Amino acid sequence: MTLDEIKQILDLMREHELAEFEVQRDGETLRLRKHSPAQWSGPLPSVPAAAFHPPVAQAPAGAASQAAGDAAVLEAASEDVDLAIVKSPIVGTFYRAAEPGAPPFVDTGQTVRKGQVLCIIEAMKLMNEINAECDGEIVKVYVENGQAVQYGERLFAIRPN
Repeated sequence: MTLDEIKQILDLMREHELAEFEVQRDGETLRLRKHSPAQWSGPLPSVPAAAFHPPVAQAPAGAASQAAGDAAVLEAASEDVDLAIVKSPIVGTFYRAAEPGAPPFVDTGQTVRKGQVLCIIEAMKLMNEINAECDGEIVKVYVENGQAVQYGERLFAIRPN
């Protein structure tokens, strides 16, 4: 494989935001892996409660229980503002542990350090470690072990220290 071909592959990786690429040709294997920085950029600034006033709609008399359910959804959404959400950088299969039967890398309530492995995502027979991008406490695990994940799908919620 020529240097120009490798440069073309690198350009394609940048253009399509690929983290890994492997090609086999004429008995040679070329594997390229890019170490990408975290997509999380820190906690979002909190917005004062008075800054947003949702429109109030008149609910029918029988819809009182639905209104209570909507309030719970709004409260849960506001809790996520202070959390760092770790999202999948690739499409693949999510694994909480290094091998079947092994303890998971992290559990809910556990304190993690920046750079600590949270999970593995298998994509095209390659195991990609997903690391914590901040110190904090694991608040929620969104994905079950062995489940397929999509690009940008939520994996973990971390409450930064």
